[in-house]
Amino acid sequence: MVSKLEEYMFDLNGYLVVEKALSPVEVAELNESLEAIPALEPGEWYGYVHREKFEASRGVAWQQIYEAGEPFERLIDHPSWLERVTRFVGGEGTFDYNHGPLFIDENFATFRSPGQAIGLHAGGYDASKKQQYRVQNGMFMCGQINVLIALNDIGPGDGATMVIPGSHKSNFPHPQFAEHVIAEGASVEGTAGAIEVPMKAGDAILFVDAIAHGSAKRSNPGQRRFIVYRYGSTWNFFRWGYRPSPELLARLTPRRRAIVWPWQEWPRVPNRKG
Repeated sequence: MVSKLEEYMFDLNGYLVVEKALSPVEVAELNESLEAIPALEPGEWYGYVHREKFEASRGVAWQQIYEAGEPFERLIDHPSWLERVTRFVGGEGTFDYNHGPLFIDENFATFRSPGQAIGLHAGGYDASKKQQYRVQNGMFMCGQINVLIALNDIGPGDGATMVIPGSHKSNFPHPQFAEHVIAEGASVEGTAGAIEVPMKAGDAILFVDAIAHGSAKRSNPGQRRFIVYRYGSTWNFFRWGYRPSPELLARLTPRRRAIVWPWQEWPRVPNRKG
């Protein structure tokens, strides 16, 4: 059940932190599963897991991480956030909702080492559909809700996620946007209004993609580990052109399969020659 306070704070700030979203056992299983994946060069595949290509200063991302085994499959409909995500993506009673309320268009594991970060991006002024934030008649209608799960403690100097609270409703770009936007060596540190979000291993942060966000630059030794699942309604599609494997779809529960590939149950309309 999503509390009235959570609804209020999410509407006000654009994000929520769910403490202890995962148990220590779940965190350990995820970390062990990641350790079992060999080091990948940019563009390389391990089964159906793919290392993304982007600026080296952003760290490493392994896309389609729900293909890496059952611990990641459990995250698809995890009870710590599924109801919240469903509420904030919204659209109950609409055409899209009737075919399944959710779809994951991107999911990945991300690792950052000292000196690495991601710059500022998004903001309410952006008109793209995935960055839509709207509430009407008490119903949320968000283009995308991001769930970031910490697999180790993230505090000062660890490269924490940074957000600008309330920026999901902004009508203007941040005046410092160009100074901190995603680029080689960029971070959100020094952006007026931006805050770091400290997390313990197993905590999750949920935020609407419309909020201006990024990260601080890691200065401590070691590695920052996060899992990211991005949820939207069924009119979304895969951001980078990935597709779930037949093997994954075959072994998923019906609810998980409906979130990963929600169009499977749609009626097939014959073509004119049919």
